[in-house]
Amino acid sequence: MRARFDTLFGRLFGVLLIAIILAHLLAFFWFHHYGPPPPPPPPGFSEDFDGRRPPIDPRFANRPPRPWFGGPLVPLTFQFVSLIIAAWYGAKLLSRPIQRLSDAAERLSENLDSPPLEESGPREARQAAHTFNKMQRRIIEQVQQRSRMLGAVSHDLRTPLSRLKLRLEQIDDDKLQGQMRQDLDDMIGMLDATLTYLHEQRTSEARQWMDVQALVESLSENAQDQGADVQASGHCAPLQVQPMALRSCINNLMDNALRYAGEALITLEDSRGRLLIRVIDHGPGIAPDKREAVFEPFFRLEGSRNRNSGGVGLGMTIAREAAERLGGQLSLEETPGGGLTAVINLPRT
Repeated sequence: MRARFDTLFGRLFGVLLIAIILAHLLAFFWFHHYGPPPPPPPPGFSEDFDGRRPPIDPRFANRPPRPWFGGPLVPLTFQFVSLIIAAWYGAKLLSRPIQRLSDAAERLSENLDSPPLEESGPREARQAAHTFNKMQRRIIEQVQQRSRMLGAVSHDLRTPLSRLKLRLEQIDDDKLQGQMRQDLDDMIGMLDATLTYLHEQRTSEARQWMDVQALVESLSENAQDQGADVQASGHCAPLQVQPMALRSCINNLMDNALRYAGEALITLEDSRGRLLIRVIDHGPGIAPDKREAVFEPFFRLEGSRNRNSGGVGLGMTIAREAAERLGGQLSLEETPGGGLTAVINLPRT
């Protein structure tokens, strides 16, 4: 019997059953105590006519007087209230495990090392919590395995590439040597970009309040110190973000603008519900039908935006995924007068 009421169905059914039984018991005892109302006087009888009261039925002679609330109003009200309470408690029984699972999934999305979900409550809730914790352990194991693989790839590929660069010095043909050195540099660049991309994907970072305006101004000043033409404008209030993710997003968009246009303008547009960060350039731009494709890993456009410009096709991918980790969106627009504008839309929650 105990096992039957250990389920969510059993608990909900038990609560509703108890509420219905109690309501009907009260109604039964209430009417049994007060009884039905006395019958009306016989037809044609008038107390005012002969000064006499109608005879009292023996069945009602020993009953207590019926109070003003002695009618069906009290038991019916009790039934109504008890069923409302049972329905409220039953709905809470149904929603509580789902809410706990939702909160745990939200914590897991922000931090893989979040504490496991407590396996308590009805049998269905315990089974769901157990499955969720099992899934979390598998995800952590896969991430750790990928981290070990990345370390091995980084070490095993860099070593032969470094040896090849040293052996290039023994080639007498300067043209061939330059071509091979360029190919090796491209391979090392792709390796570094790929490792950075995979590292960004597995990074878990807590949210904290940050002065986004100070961050943008700092990035702009650092770029100017290195001789780049980067300007910043606009104001905004602090925002709760993942600092490294936001820095990575803006950095990649700024580097993209400098690589293809030679200059960048970062603007801030703040409002009550959202913060818009725009990275504007006046370079060759991107055709409307290609703007979504550039967010695919290793996608490169022909013409001015290609490998010869120094990119390997991961900067925009890293930027969009960083924006999504922040709960925002990254889109591309055409700059008035020509060029490309990257818009980071961050909600204020």
